[in-house]
Amino acid sequence: MSTNKRPAIVKQFSALALSALMTFSVPSAFAAEYSPNFKGTDIGEFINIVGKNLKKTIIVDPNVRGKINVRSYDLLTEDQYYQFFLNVLEVYDYAVVEMSNGVLKVIRDKDAKVSAIPVVEDQERGDGDEMVTRVVQVYNVSVKELSPLLRQLNDQAGGGNVVHYDPSNVIMLTGRAAVVNRLAEIIRRVDQAGDQDVEIVKLKYASATEIVRIIETLNKNSAKDRTPDHLIPKVVADDRTNSVIVSGEGKARTRTINMIQRLDNELENNGNTKVFYLKYSKAEDIVKVLQGVGSSIIEDKAGNSKSAGSKSNRDISIEAHQESNALVITAEPDVMRSLEEVIRQLDIRRAQIQVEAIIVEVFDSDGFNLGVQWISEEGGMVQFTNSTPIGALAVGAEQARSIPGKKGTSVTRVNENGQEVTETTADEPDTRGDFSTLAALLGGVNGTMVGVVKDGWGAVLQAVTTATNSNILATPNITTLDNQEASILVGQEVPTITGATASNNNSNPFQTVDRKEVGIKLKVTPQVNEGSAVQLEIEQEVSSVAGTTGIDVSFNKREIKTTVMAEDGATIVLGGLIDEDVQESVSKVPLLGDIPIIGNLFKSTSNTKRKRNLMVFIRPTIVTDEVTQNTVSHRKYNYIRAQQLERRANGNFLSYSDDIPTLPSWDNQLELPPSFEEYLTEKGALDQYLEADKKNRLEEAEQSKGE
Repeated sequence: MSTNKRPAIVKQFSALALSALMTFSVPSAFAAEYSPNFKGTDIGEFINIVGKNLKKTIIVDPNVRGKINVRSYDLLTEDQYYQFFLNVLEVYDYAVVEMSNGVLKVIRDKDAKVSAIPVVEDQERGDGDEMVTRVVQVYNVSVKELSPLLRQLNDQAGGGNVVHYDPSNVIMLTGRAAVVNRLAEIIRRVDQAGDQDVEIVKLKYASATEIVRIIETLNKNSAKDRTPDHLIPKVVADDRTNSVIVSGEGKARTRTINMIQRLDNELENNGNTKVFYLKYSKAEDIVKVLQGVGSSIIEDKAGNSKSAGSKSNRDISIEAHQESNALVITAEPDVMRSLEEVIRQLDIRRAQIQVEAIIVEVFDSDGFNLGVQWISEEGGMVQFTNSTPIGALAVGAEQARSIPGKKGTSVTRVNENGQEVTETTADEPDTRGDFSTLAALLGGVNGTMVGVVKDGWGAVLQAVTTATNSNILATPNITTLDNQEASILVGQEVPTITGATASNNNSNPFQTVDRKEVGIKLKVTPQVNEGSAVQLEIEQEVSSVAGTTGIDVSFNKREIKTTVMAEDGATIVLGGLIDEDVQESVSKVPLLGDIPIIGNLFKSTSNTKRKRNLMVFIRPTIVTDEVTQNTVSHRKYNYIRAQQLERRANGNFLSYSDDIPTLPSWDNQLELPPSFEEYLTEKGALDQYLEADKKNRLEEAEQSKGE
């Protein structure tokens, strides 16, 4: 078998040697020349031969496979031979990546774009099919619009790639050097500054704002006709100088200027009438301002006219149409322009402010009362103000004592017939005592009361401890327009007597009653200042019913009136109270109460400790657009819905927790909550609802016919 294999090995070696000899020719005195000729050669062997000839270290990807057929009839220099090597690999969808250390990597074409491809500059742009990356700066056009066009000219499926970066307005090109250089040349020719000069047109009669509105309407219609953007001029009104600024392509700019000059003509009459439809302001409020401004303008003009020796009759008329929220103004052109500018600056969308207040009150109170009372059957007693009188208790106990009834007796007597008869009287029942007095007295006793009676002396010990803890947290919030007062009240109206009248014979007495608002009240007037600061005029009140007095009802009231400045979204403290009250009172019998240890039997001690923390915080949030407003509403909406879901989840066995109504889900912040019909559709109850509604309508119609 060895003899059969040897001729085959010799034949294969002879073929490789022949290819190598045909590839390399004897070098001249200055440079080597190559005449490549490969037929049916494995691509791996082809890469090895080229590496030996060029004296390069080449790393081949395992996925590089195939056979090549190529021949050159010209002698190639070393650079040409290397480019020939790159050309052959490009035809077979392979690429060469040159590392910084001179090593060459042969990989698949589509993998080359993410490899360590060298980044070249304009001076060293690369050549042929070598893989390069180039960053091209663009000055006059948008790279966002240019990059899609370049991708169509590049090999995106292979090793090519086109990426743009908007902040720097640059394009990054990756691919073969010849293709990248061609794309860079296309960018250079496209990146040309057009005729974008700016011209200012001074108006004599027309209003700059009105002229700009007309031109923009025409340009909008041109945009619908798919007119290129660079052919549509840009116009801006300068109301201070009553001028129109025009920029854009030369011919389009000239066309627009001619139109402006034709529109800038003097009116045929001395006055004109215009109707201004307001978008945000109220017409009635604007009228007062315009009348004052118009009067000032007329006085100025009249003064100038008199100084010039001429007369002036410049009456104006400003009326408001409430139904359409519009202004009807009649005035001369120059006065009309001034009033129009005032309207434009006043009729703007005002910001909204959401004001959130947080009222926190923590109250702790502890008390301890201890007293001993004495009474003697012979007379005299010790009584302190912190307990029920012991004498009254004795009277109540005496009234509650039952009186035992008498038993029946037997009497024997002789009747008319001379016979002895025994008569027995019935037993008298016990008389029950009256417990009402004792019950009323004991009903006022707090804590523990212990009494002892012995040998005509009675003693009562009363002890009581009280503890009160309260934690009040309220978060009222309200949304209002800038410089618009708003108020919110969460509470009730309590009637109070304000007066009473009675006649001599009391035949027609009457009382006057007023109702007082009690609860949590917030009144605020916000004003948005420069930047994100908000000035707030605030009235914050927390009130409650304390109880009744001998005259009327008493109230607890905590109120803050202040004006503060706060940043948008910042929380500030308006005010508060932190106090601690400790009181200790001792009532004792003179002399006896001063005796050590034993004196405690003749004392009544009362200790009270109160601690209260009250703070009011506020946070304004400026709402200037629909997105912010929708975000705030979405947060509040989901907060209420979360509370409903929590209540449903925590329902006990006595409640039908699954039937607790909840708000529908509102996941998208840019959409309104679903309508009633959409909610029923999700629940699968729309058909039943429509059928029931139709049935109810038919029944109502039949009832109305019967009536």
